[in-house]
Amino acid sequence: MPWTALLLLLSTLLSIADLTVTTEQLTFGSGFTFEKIPGPSTNDLATEVKWSLLSGRADRNGAPLDCLHDGKLPSGDDDPRANFFFTSGSEGGRILVDLGEVIELERITTYSRHFKNRGPQVYTLYGTNSDQTPAPDSRLKNNGWKKLAEVDTRRPGQPMGGRHAANLTGDFGKLRQLVFEIKPTENGTPFGLTFFSEIDLVKRDGPKLELIPTGPKPQVIRFAAEAGDYAFIVDVSEAPQYAEWVTDDLKPILLEWYPKIVAMLPSPGYRAPSEITLTFRNDVQPGTPAYAVGSRIVMNAPWFKNQLEKEARGCVVHELVHVVQNYWLATKVNPNPQQTPSWITEGIADYIRWFLYEPESKGAQYPPEQIKEMRHDASYRISANFIDWVSRNHNKELVRLINDAARHGRYDDSLWKKHTGKTLEELAKGWKSQS
Repeated sequence: MPWTALLLLLSTLLSIADLTVTTEQLTFGSGFTFEKIPGPSTNDLATEVKWSLLSGRADRNGAPLDCLHDGKLPSGDDDPRANFFFTSGSEGGRILVDLGEVIELERITTYSRHFKNRGPQVYTLYGTNSDQTPAPDSRLKNNGWKKLAEVDTRRPGQPMGGRHAANLTGDFGKLRQLVFEIKPTENGTPFGLTFFSEIDLVKRDGPKLELIPTGPKPQVIRFAAEAGDYAFIVDVSEAPQYAEWVTDDLKPILLEWYPKIVAMLPSPGYRAPSEITLTFRNDVQPGTPAYAVGSRIVMNAPWFKNQLEKEARGCVVHELVHVVQNYWLATKVNPNPQQTPSWITEGIADYIRWFLYEPESKGAQYPPEQIKEMRHDASYRISANFIDWVSRNHNKELVRLINDAARHGRYDDSLWKKHTGKTLEELAKGWKSQS
């Protein structure tokens, strides 16, 4: 079973010199409630000391250095204005912290958050008891500085996204200054610079810490198809009230209909995602019931409140179609991919939802006189109605053929004539003139 690809918690211990580095990664939920690492605080030493850039440039789309000790956390997995990060395409940089006096630290904890490769942390920490500011490009170890720790929260073969924390504890010695030498998490793209959310510096025998509310611990529901081909993880951390509905109502639908959709939309050599994550979130834009990104479906928790016995199930089926469609694949398999019109993408998803999954609801059926006033490319239910009409009257394999072309970046309006003998315009006229 491929369960290891998605873990609730990843934790390691690494001893360097006199310090112990503990790292954790939260894949599920949305808070910073870690198992072994304390959450960020509002009154640690970081709020009192001087922070500055020793080298590198801050990304103009991010927050200033002050966000690292403001006692606030990002509200989402892609919130650049609430995180500090170095400019895209760079090799990172150095952050200098002047503690103001020689002191002893109890711990240093760094927190970060991003849905992808900006989540992990890769840095080296240096310290000195001197008050002399180092040159931006100096070799710190040869200038009175000591390497305190090396931190890397990445895990080979595991997804990078989520909330990462690194906790440094032990004998720091007496320190006056710190330097965080930050490196990219990957060099395959310009966007591997960590979104640092907060850094806590805790003084030995300092005041009692006031912790930032960090949300409940992650709560997930896992299940898999009997054959073991597909596994599902539903994250109800932000909406535990839906746990019973997921187990009783949604689970059977996922187990039955995801394999069906995979069979409906094949391509030679293509394998649909085998692990699907569904997450309830409270911060989804109003008016958006749900959306799919890769093998992940995000569901608008407030919207689902009044839809559990109405459109909730069909909404999830629609998003499952997007997971299987996987039109993101086009840029990887085609050097010159054609962009698939959104009415095709959404029309196919709504066709499978309204005409195959829940035809009895008649949610995409319209009287002929109303269709006369519609456009076939109006998307969603209307385009689903058009696709259903063409499939029934001209080619029952149409959806499979159109989807295969779109998945490989080969969609073109000429496909309609190729597969039905009529142009798209001719089909649209026939659909509108039906009696």
